[in-house]
Amino acid sequence: MIRIVLAEDQAMLRGALAALLGMERDIEVVGVAGDGEEAWRELQRATPDLLVTDIEMPGLTGLELAQRIQRHGLATKVVIVTTFARAGYLRRALDAGVLGYLLKDAPVEQLAGALRTVHGGGRAIDPQLALEAWSDADPLNERERQVLRLAGEGRSSGDIAVALNLSQGTVRNYLSEAIGKLGVGNRIEAARLARQKGWL
Repeated sequence: MIRIVLAEDQAMLRGALAALLGMERDIEVVGVAGDGEEAWRELQRATPDLLVTDIEMPGLTGLELAQRIQRHGLATKVVIVTTFARAGYLRRALDAGVLGYLLKDAPVEQLAGALRTVHGGGRAIDPQLALEAWSDADPLNERERQVLRLAGEGRSSGDIAVALNLSQGTVRNYLSEAIGKLGVGNRIEAARLARQKGWL
């Protein structure tokens, strides 16, 4: 059996996916979670073969979960199922060791097939996204991304400095670098463009 934990913040979709995957003869849903932190607890409790996760979730994002799994050296493999057809997200997912990346409009048979492929040691990536992922490189480093994400939420430089344990001057430098790299006029435009590209 392929044992999976399913992380999805939309309750109806989470329930539907769990039910549909549970009907597959070789797949067992051993845990479900509505946010990233709950998913992390489920991973530690159930030690599944696969984590099937959305990207945008409260607490930890799917990408942050994948990074944490990678950092802790867990054997659980990650498959992302998302509405976000953004090449930037795919590139970051691959960097975090994600082996599957599918869009939510894919039929459940395709998802089940992808889970079997990843469980067997392969990759399952949406082919159109895979092509696009290499045409639009992400210019931001991880610290610039963190600062810009908080700035996009409307946080002040002082708030960001406290949240990330940095000086305000360092925060301003990171914001200035990000704005320059993205070729926009201010932090809000930079955050909007980076989010649109899937870099945040």
